[in-house]
Amino acid sequence: MYKIIIRSSFGVEALIKRQLNYMGYEDLEVSDGQIVLYGNSYDIANLNINLHCADRVYISLNEFKARSFEELFENINKMDWFEYISKDGNFIVNAKSYKSKLFSLRNIQSISEKAIIESLKRKYNMNVFKKTEERYNIEISIVKDMVSINLDTSGDSLHKRGYRKGSVKAPIRENLASALVDLSFYNKDRFLLDPFCGSGTILIEAARRERNIAPGIDRDFDFTKFIFYDKKIYDKVKREALSKINYDIKLNILGSDISGRAIELAKNNAINAGVGEDISFITRDVKNIAVKDDYGVLITNPPYGNRLSNVDLNKIYRDFNNKFKKIETWSFYVITSDKKFDKYFDHKLSRKRKLYNGNIETTYYQYYGKKPL
Repeated sequence: MYKIIIRSSFGVEALIKRQLNYMGYEDLEVSDGQIVLYGNSYDIANLNINLHCADRVYISLNEFKARSFEELFENINKMDWFEYISKDGNFIVNAKSYKSKLFSLRNIQSISEKAIIESLKRKYNMNVFKKTEERYNIEISIVKDMVSINLDTSGDSLHKRGYRKGSVKAPIRENLASALVDLSFYNKDRFLLDPFCGSGTILIEAARRERNIAPGIDRDFDFTKFIFYDKKIYDKVKREALSKINYDIKLNILGSDISGRAIELAKNNAINAGVGEDISFITRDVKNIAVKDDYGVLITNPPYGNRLSNVDLNKIYRDFNNKFKKIETWSFYVITSDKKFDKYFDHKLSRKRKLYNGNIETTYYQYYGKKPL
């Protein structure tokens, strides 16, 4: 049994908890940017493959208190690291510290790596470790002198689904795009529009969710190469995920952008994601999009100043408002770091939520339309 730590951006913890509950996980410890549960090798694969909004999945290897570098070294050194790392494994040590006597990240990292090497020497009888094989990202996290040794099972961040082969400048992260869909009223029976679709990420995440395509189905994970992990378990979980894909539903999704290059990227990304037939993409300015007042849903990430330069925000907001201000049955969802967006849109704001696109703080403006008849 492992202590499993799920990391996320601030603001989406509740969404991850809701999905975990739906997946059958109930005994959860939720805090800012983190959810902790206990599980086995099956769960490591299940969480990495299926979580929509998470960033990474770790397993906890050890916890102890350390107020000196000597204590840090001794506690890490006495661990049997050969149980986790092969003699040629590429182990990488990263450090974090908060309100602790040990605060030099460089020293924490260096001393921890020396302790791991000394431990491995006892088993492998080697002085030089080439680090040429499978990767082990080890996190040394010290909070108020309490040390947590965590092993990253994901490898690349979970927002990297594997389908996006090309993107526009400053794209939205895939797991944040999935969160935007989860926080909206969109479902397979409603029309979905993104008038600033860029490389198509929001719409692709929406289509994959409706088709029940697991977020991690197209990518690799570090844990599948760990010496202590049975890859047959991963293969089983992946087969289960593939068997759950819904190929029968019909979706009505439209993406538009003023950039022809962005539209070509979006089309290719949708094909790579397995939803190329579910989304129509057109090159069009927002003011020229033809829409009906038919209970549609709009989710978008428009250009904004600290994200893209040379953008006339006032014109973009005016055109957006003129196009959609008289449509009462639609629900509108706009994510932007621009604090003045709501002043430009003539709809009553229903709710706003703080979210992060990488390290950029954004606001998710939500305008609820009339309920479908």
